[in-house]
Amino acid sequence: MMIDLQTRASQIETEYVRKFKEEGGKVVGYACVATPVEILEAAGILPYRIKAFGHPDTSLGDSYLSRFNCRFCRSCLSLGLDGTYDFLDGLVETNGCDHLRGMFENWQYAKKLPYFHYLKVPHFFREDALEYFTEEISLWRESLSRHFGAPLEDAAIWRAVDEQEALQARLRELYALRMRKVPALSGAEALSVICTGSSMRTADFVSLLDGLLGDLSERKVEGFRARLMLLGSATDEVDLVADIEQQGGLVVTDALCYGSRSFWERKGESRDPDRFLAEKYLGNLFCPRMFTEYERRLQFILDRAEEAGVDGIVLVYNKFCDLHGVEAAALRVDLEKRGIPVLVLEKDYGSQSDTGRVKTRVQAFLERIGK
Repeated sequence: MMIDLQTRASQIETEYVRKFKEEGGKVVGYACVATPVEILEAAGILPYRIKAFGHPDTSLGDSYLSRFNCRFCRSCLSLGLDGTYDFLDGLVETNGCDHLRGMFENWQYAKKLPYFHYLKVPHFFREDALEYFTEEISLWRESLSRHFGAPLEDAAIWRAVDEQEALQARLRELYALRMRKVPALSGAEALSVICTGSSMRTADFVSLLDGLLGDLSERKVEGFRARLMLLGSATDEVDLVADIEQQGGLVVTDALCYGSRSFWERKGESRDPDRFLAEKYLGNLFCPRMFTEYERRLQFILDRAEEAGVDGIVLVYNKFCDLHGVEAAALRVDLEKRGIPVLVLEKDYGSQSDTGRVKTRVQAFLERIGK
């Protein structure tokens, strides 16, 4: 099953997506973990997280975005413009960062998808921000219902909430298998699983994980020199994680939005579904865009590192990613003050020319920490 998942994790339009479309289903793309996918699920829509899988050709994206924009965003835009993402029935934009907004807005400008909605996410976690985000979710809910003809009743949203909570529990079980003294799967394999699930309906991903967790219960990954944690900007580059692990450092946990940050602490309290989702997503958004939440992010990283017993942390961010570039400097100082060695890697998303440099830096890091 793991080999099959790794194969599927490199595909944009998977067999699952094709079958869903053939059966009359609608697919809406999103990019940021601040997007409450429960709204899409409740409408019977497949939430599809936009990925590029290290796509190296950004020529079409470069026609709309500057080369000083994040290459991940330019890669996704190129795939949107060249027809790769023509199976999408719409897009949900969020203001995760200016690069991401540029990607979405130029995509919609050039392609004119049938449905497009801008979900504005506050940069602070406080009462006025929660009220604002609750209203934004309500407006999106109305927009989606009107366009797709889905009633989107409260009961359907609560069912989607329950399904998401079941999924998050399974993903925590998967990470527990990664963090064992003798791990059951590699970091590259874990990222493959998460990328595969981000192109599936939640209930189907839960079923897939149920089977996978059983298969992995007795599995062992051995022969590694060090236990590493991976931090940084959004990455769906399974090959990058594999390159790190080929040097002998097994990635046993992470604090990535294609990873633990998307499911670890997802809680809400309100009995109004829109307010509940606002609390759940804004209150647990561990991203540098949340200006006042640095201490909580740092503690989240420290907790995950201690839980996994890591020997060091690799902090990777894409070139021109200002948010993660600034945060990387602060994190390196604060983590090393606490005795955790850190390797900061700035790299160009999808660039094969970076591979040798990344491997050399990882080798040197493992020597520095005595592994």
